[in-house]
Amino acid sequence: MIPKKIFEQSIRRYFRCIAPYMEDDSVSEIMINGPDEVWIEVGGKLKKTDAQFDNPDDLLGGVKNIAQYVGKTLNELNPRMDARLPDGSRVHVVLPPCARNGISVAIRRFGKFDLSLDKLIEFGSISPIGARFIDICVQMERNIIVAGGTGSGKTSLLNCVSAKIRPDERIVVIEDSSELQLQQPHVLMLETRGPDAKGRGEVTIGNLFHSAMRLRPDRIVIGEIRGGEALTLLQAMTSGHGGTMSTCHATYPDDTLRRLETMSMMSSVEMPLRALRSQVASAIEVIIQTSRFNDGSRKITHICEVLGLDSAGEYQIRPLFVFRNRGNDPNTGEVLGEHIAVGNIPTFMDHIKERSFDVDESWFQPPPDAR
Repeated sequence: MIPKKIFEQSIRRYFRCIAPYMEDDSVSEIMINGPDEVWIEVGGKLKKTDAQFDNPDDLLGGVKNIAQYVGKTLNELNPRMDARLPDGSRVHVVLPPCARNGISVAIRRFGKFDLSLDKLIEFGSISPIGARFIDICVQMERNIIVAGGTGSGKTSLLNCVSAKIRPDERIVVIEDSSELQLQQPHVLMLETRGPDAKGRGEVTIGNLFHSAMRLRPDRIVIGEIRGGEALTLLQAMTSGHGGTMSTCHATYPDDTLRRLETMSMMSSVEMPLRALRSQVASAIEVIIQTSRFNDGSRKITHICEVLGLDSAGEYQIRPLFVFRNRGNDPNTGEVLGEHIAVGNIPTFMDHIKERSFDVDESWFQPPPDAR
């Protein structure tokens, strides 16, 4: 592993053509499709730039330096790599021949996290009542999954949700590449590690989850569930360890549960489908669905409660708040719509009242034109 200062100098040299975008806080992602094509994301929209690398060797030298800095192997036998830059940016690299355009790189930039549920209200991403309900769910230690597609803002939303955890709780965070930026004073960060060139020393999310359970957590926050570790997560949630949070790639709330079911089946533990579904439905209590719209905006589209299985063994999901899309403004292209309640009162409403939270059943009543 090379020293941080030397690494930063080498990156500035190799990546000088994209340096302006690395320093621009409005750029959320930089996408390199080979040495002659660079795209950026600004405000949720993609834009092609005029930036080009002087020669392919500069791009190759840059990604090789990143691999050396994080202690990973990047070569013909290992043509893919996840890494993290010193500023917290997430990097994914794919080498030819897997990448037919040439060396392909995606740099997801996070910058200093200053987003909050209050700011999401200002942006129109959620309603004040929806944000307050999420706050109550966190305080009630409900197990929460933030779901959405690629680029829908799952990690940023999980940051906002986790910010509602009380500062006196011990939080263990598990990630593939550190992206979450929790603000509480007592946070233990754990990060996975890939195998070395000889296939040794791999540490998976499942391994770290096992360690987390022995590190006396009040809360466990997992950056993203991607594989068989989902079963370990579900078992922890159903064993009385409440308030766990994670993200998952899924387009709709019911897809979230099916995806968790599928990923749980990737583990080495064999379980009857009905028993597995029962565990998924019992473990996950609240799903917060986020989506990126065609105007570049990101909004919370569903806040749902998971009820369990019906008599046929199918998942039951109870939507509480949804985003009603009214199309786009013909002049600006901006997505029009509002967040509304759908008329379902949470089944744990009595528990909310027992905890003396300031909540009213009128929150969950739909507007007159939606009835």
